[in-house]
Amino acid sequence: MNPFEIYTPTRVVFGPGAEEQAGRMAASFGAKCVLIHYGSERAKKSGLVDRIADSIRKEGIRTAELGGAVPNPRLSLVRRGIELAKREGADMIIGVGGGSAIDSAKAMAYALAEPDRDVWELFSRVRRAKGILPFGAVVTMAAAGSEMSDSCVITNDTTREKRGYNDDLGRPKFALMNPELTVTVPVRQTMAGCADIMMHTLERYFTAGGNLEITDAVAEGLLKTVMRNAVILKKDPANLAARAEIMWAGSLSHNGLTGCGNGGNDFSCHALGHELGARFDATHGETLTAVWASWARYALPCCPERFAHFAAAVMGIENTGDARETGLKGIAAMEDFFRSIGMPVSLKELGVDADEALIASLAQACAAHNGGRKGTARVLLEADMAAIYRAAKE
Repeated sequence: MNPFEIYTPTRVVFGPGAEEQAGRMAASFGAKCVLIHYGSERAKKSGLVDRIADSIRKEGIRTAELGGAVPNPRLSLVRRGIELAKREGADMIIGVGGGSAIDSAKAMAYALAEPDRDVWELFSRVRRAKGILPFGAVVTMAAAGSEMSDSCVITNDTTREKRGYNDDLGRPKFALMNPELTVTVPVRQTMAGCADIMMHTLERYFTAGGNLEITDAVAEGLLKTVMRNAVILKKDPANLAARAEIMWAGSLSHNGLTGCGNGGNDFSCHALGHELGARFDATHGETLTAVWASWARYALPCCPERFAHFAAAVMGIENTGDARETGLKGIAAMEDFFRSIGMPVSLKELGVDADEALIASLAQACAAHNGGRKGTARVLLEADMAAIYRAAKE
């Protein structure tokens, strides 16, 4: 067991009509003007943004709106939102959508709390945030878990760098979660979201250190629940019960719960995947599955018993007593699962033709952007990162 600290202050309203509580939530924080930031035009055309705005205005609170959030959310749009919020006098931000809209809203909230500083300094690790404007989330896609996490990931569309910033200040004040809002998400994006949810737990689960049995039970239950319901949704995208399971799993997977006492937080696959997302504008969940099995086989020698435990507890593989053999079977089974839901398990399947020059460039960037090293299950240096990219080619 490893010591841990967990802080999950987000108020969650979960269920049908949850989005209509936006006004009550905004009023409870004394908001005078709320900037509603959303992604696709579907949120506007469906009437969702108007329902949220109406609930806020009924509380006597002004609103402003900014759409346009896209996957791998752009710094340029964050800057537009900052200027709009300043003009309108917004004192609260609500992100409406998946992780992209919520992360953009977080970045705007950071910037507005320190208007004389460049928000990109947080992501380039020049400084730490001193404050943040109150902000909340209305979730329309289960994936990133940003609605309860301390994480925010933004892509600098000038330099093509995708960077994350983690700070407890970045946990939303509230999250409004209506599973009905996720029913129209396309199957491919739903499956990529399921993969992202699983990876948020897998990145905490694999560790070379001690583990808590109760944390393992939560993590293993979450993984099996997501896998079971992903299969259901691939066949029946309108299954609301499965949508609800996936939505709640997305929040629990990234609020810190599944890593308590594990000493994990490896997140090597996220680091490797971010370089692919920034370079090729690839779907985040797909960049993770494209490298996971190659990373897992590379990390296995450092913690074979952990991989064998995973194989038995999550993938239902009989433990032969040979940890390496059992672990490899578990990795192969997870790889097969990702394939079964249409996720890529190699760079080639992701659509990336990785020659040696590209591999070297990706590894160099990944190492540079992570202080020269990444990981806890197995610590990766630049050469290790290159080896994983290389193993993931085909």
